[in-house]
Amino acid sequence: MGVKFKDIVSFQEIKFEDLKGKVVAVDAANSIYQFLSSIRQRDGTPLMDYKGRITSHLSGILYRTSSLVEKGIKPIYVFDGESHVLKSNTRVKRSEIRKESEKKWKEALEEGEIEEARKYAVRSSRMSAEVIESSKKLLDFMGIPYIQATGEGEAQASYMVQNGDAWCVASQDYDCILFGSPRMVRNLAVAGTRANLELIELKNILAKLDLSREQLVDVAILVGTDFNDGIKGIGAKKGLKLIKEHGDLLNALKHLEIEMEVDPELIRDIFLKPDIISDYKLKWKKPDKEKIIDFLCMEHSFSEDRVVGAVGKLKKLDSTQKSLEEWF
Repeated sequence: MGVKFKDIVSFQEIKFEDLKGKVVAVDAANSIYQFLSSIRQRDGTPLMDYKGRITSHLSGILYRTSSLVEKGIKPIYVFDGESHVLKSNTRVKRSEIRKESEKKWKEALEEGEIEEARKYAVRSSRMSAEVIESSKKLLDFMGIPYIQATGEGEAQASYMVQNGDAWCVASQDYDCILFGSPRMVRNLAVAGTRANLELIELKNILAKLDLSREQLVDVAILVGTDFNDGIKGIGAKKGLKLIKEHGDLLNALKHLEIEMEVDPELIRDIFLKPDIISDYKLKWKKPDKEKIIDFLCMEHSFSEDRVVGAVGKLKKLDSTQKSLEEWF
C-alpha cells in the first residue's frame, strides 16, 4: 500500500531515454505484484501453464525487463526479507481484500460481467513463495542480479541509491523517499502502457515542502504507513500543516491530545534506521539462452519464438552504450 503522499509530492516527467546507461534498483515485490495484477486474460484469469501454475509474473519479468535492457537500462531486483512485526496489520488487511476480491471476481464471472470480473481479479493477486522463487530463478538465468534484503526491500534499494550503486529506486510506493532514497521513479514496470515516467527527487520534495526528512517521516506517521494506522481524519495536506505548525510528531500529537498505540520512535526508526545489508555484490551476466528456453518453454508453456526474441533483447545494446564487456 505505502504512505498516501500523492497530494503533497510533486514529480518530474521523464522518458525511458533519460535512464539510458543508469542502474535502477527495482522494488521486486512492487513490480511482481503489478505483473500478477495486470498481465491477465480479458476475464481476469492470470496466465497459467499446462499444470495450472500462474506465470503472469514470469511473463512480466522476461518481456518488460528485457525491454528495459534493450533501452540501455541496468536493472537490479531487490526482494523483501523478514517483515517488521508492526506490518502484520497491513498484511491481514491485504489478505482480507484479496479474499473478498476473489469472491466478487468469481461472482462476476458467473454473471457474465467480464469487465467487472477483471476489476476484482486484479485485486485478488497473491505473492506466494513459489512466485518469488520462480522469479529469482528466471532472473538468474537472464543474468540480471538480485538482492535478498534482510528487511524491507524498499529500504535496501534506497540504501543502494544512497550508496551510489544505483541511480534510483523503481517503485510505485512513496515509502522509498521516507527510507531516504535520493531518487525514485514510478511507472517503470508498466513500460508498455505509459509514455512518461515520474521522477521524484527527495531533495526537491524537502525543499518545496520546507521540511527535513525526519519531519517528512513524521507527516507519514500521522497519515498512516504500512507499520501504523494514521490518525483518523488526517490526510497528507493536514498532516503537513500540523508538522509545519508544531515542528515534529510528538508536539503535533500533544496538540491533538492523542496518544498513539505504538511508540512513534519505533516507527521513525523503521524509516530512519532501517535494517539493510551493506556487503552485497552486483554482477550482470550473459543470459543463458538454453536454460531460459527450458525453464519457460518446456516447464511453463511459453512460446519459444517470443522467448527467443526477448532473450535477443538482453544481448542488444545501442551503439552509444557501453560494450558488453563493460556490462557483464
